[in-house]
Amino acid sequence: MINKYDRRDKPFGNAFAIADPEVLQVLETNLYVPDILDDQGIHKDFLKEYQTWIGTTTNNKVIGLEKFQYACFANGTTEAFDKFYSKHSSKRFRFFKGEYLYHRLSLRNNNFKWEYLEDAPIEKNDSVIISLPFSDTGNRHDDMDAVLNMCDMLDVPVLVDCAYFGICSHIDFDFDHKCIKEITFSLSKSLYVANLRIGMRLTREDDDDPLFVTNKIGYINKLSAFIGSTLLKKFTPDYIFNKYRNRQLQYCEILNVDPSNCVLFGIGDSRWNDYNRDRSTNRLSFHKFLHNDHAPEIENEKR
Repeated sequence: MINKYDRRDKPFGNAFAIADPEVLQVLETNLYVPDILDDQGIHKDFLKEYQTWIGTTTNNKVIGLEKFQYACFANGTTEAFDKFYSKHSSKRFRFFKGEYLYHRLSLRNNNFKWEYLEDAPIEKNDSVIISLPFSDTGNRHDDMDAVLNMCDMLDVPVLVDCAYFGICSHIDFDFDHKCIKEITFSLSKSLYVANLRIGMRLTREDDDDPLFVTNKIGYINKLSAFIGSTLLKKFTPDYIFNKYRNRQLQYCEILNVDPSNCVLFGIGDSRWNDYNRDRSTNRLSFHKFLHNDHAPEIENEKR
């Protein structure tokens, strides 16, 4: 079956990290695999470094993260999603149109109940997943605060997906809502390590779910944790945005699209409906071009 949402063949399709040459140079460093595999605390060191790293951003504002005292290594954000689905399998899952396609596919295949947030009011037996920055625009979703306030009132559990942290600016990461139970982060979109699945889940409490269990016994990808720590020490969470922002703005001007607060994206109107993800706007990703000194394909796609 052809996946209509897979647009990797198009110039601005899908979203992936920029192949930044300085990041690639760090990744080429030799790994001492036996030493890494024997290191019993490597994932704990990574998790501490990751939490500290998030707090060093000067391009964004992070509020309330200290209330999430429990950290687990996760295989990207995706593994944390799976655990959230299982934990709340009796509830109806809710998310906005344009969210990460994985949610819809997983819930469909598991016969879980779900409905778009746009299509029905939030109810007490719901659970909500929302990305910040929002997956379809790289900005904060206009209705995010209203959704969180309603979830606070109804005691609806929320997972906030921060997969785009590390490529964004001018985003308020305000986690000071009692409804937010879990937060996920990943280096996949920022530091060109998507296939290494380097992520973290933060929670308010230790409920000893399967992700906690594997972390407690150190049954995690130690190589990925080591590489993650190496990158966190070398690059700030603002590095990618600051380096490529001017080029993003240049491409947006050429294509007559609006720049996103995530440096990968431009947001187009109906002229770009080939990139539509079930919403009124269309997300163009420049990840194939931003690291090049000259990208003639950008000029050729001008409409």
